[in-house]
Amino acid sequence: MKISMTLVALAAASLAAPALAGDGAKLYQDKTCWSCHGKDGKKTLMPDYPKIAGQNQAYIEKQMLDIKNGVRANGNSAAMKGIMVIVSDAEIKDLAAFVSKMP
Repeated sequence: MKISMTLVALAAASLAAPALAGDGAKLYQDKTCWSCHGKDGKKTLMPDYPKIAGQNQAYIEKQMLDIKNGVRANGNSAAMKGIMVIVSDAEIKDLAAFVSKMP
């Protein structure tokens, strides 16, 4: 009985998680980052949107956190503010790691 309860708890936990921890590629798709920054992080929707592929991980993470927390409100941050409300701090770390490794 104890084993089956553990399996049920593990199954429930796996269904609750939309993306695996550390799965920046899936988050990049799920959070629609690609729609503005391009599938490759280089072909942006608007000419003044940043090309983010290969950007420094700490820099990307700080920019996303600053936009999410309202610290950064200049440039195109208003466009990002709307999406950042659905991105957790842990997901920001995963996204920054993924983006920094994009070629």
